[in-house]
Amino acid sequence: MFASVGARGKDSRKIDAGDSAVTDVVLEADDLGAVRAALQAPLADQPLDWCLQPLEGRRKRLLIADMDSTIINVECIDELADFAGVKDKVSEITERAMRGEFDFEAALRERVAMLKGLPVVDLQRAYDERVRLNPGARTLVRTMTANGAKAFLVSGGFTFFTSRVAQAAGFDANRANTLIEAGDVLAGTVGMPILGREAKLAALKEEAANLGVPLSATLAVGDGANDLAMIGAAGLGVAYRAKPIVAAQADAKVDHADLTALLYFQGYAQAEFVTD
Repeated sequence: MFASVGARGKDSRKIDAGDSAVTDVVLEADDLGAVRAALQAPLADQPLDWCLQPLEGRRKRLLIADMDSTIINVECIDELADFAGVKDKVSEITERAMRGEFDFEAALRERVAMLKGLPVVDLQRAYDERVRLNPGARTLVRTMTANGAKAFLVSGGFTFFTSRVAQAAGFDANRANTLIEAGDVLAGTVGMPILGREAKLAALKEEAANLGVPLSATLAVGDGANDLAMIGAAGLGVAYRAKPIVAAQADAKVDHADLTALLYFQGYAQAEFVTD
């Protein structure tokens, strides 16, 4: 398979991964794109996650992560809509927006308008009752930051949730949209400008520049269409349990393992994971 696209195997090693089977294969190849294309069909039906990337610069210096359905288990706006009694309507728009069928900003304004009158106290209730870190999220962030990387949570969701999730997972900072309040209820509007696809890309570029690192030293992970720009620009762009439009364009996708797969992609062994 490799020889047909001009690739030559140089080395293979098992990575200490506990109960998981993780293998590093080192290749010499002139065209990684051709090798990646050659692997797509044979591996498509296999229950494994894999990543092909240059060996040099494999460990990234900057992590930019989406929040909803990536770092956490839910779409926060859908859970707020459940408390408001409009979850079916809101979640349908969310799903289509994440598939790239709707303009993200227009879809966000439409959904937030349906939350008008929701008691502000329900935001904390939604966080306490519904929001959980996805498996491996805290370990991913803690391990990278312990090894000198910076980690930023950048979401098209809301600062109420990103501030709490960032603290729980260990992110250095967070960016998101702001829900406008009218006394003790939501006003049904969102602060401007709306953080969407281009703002996520801008965050990636700005934070890389602040650190003085090239985009090749960055990792971006997300699941929806508004993550595509940052995933495409990052040195390693990963689709996590992603919509088809995202999975098709990312450098790698994670459909089976938890978020620690992003550490294995960078060559970390389980013994190096920071789990506290």
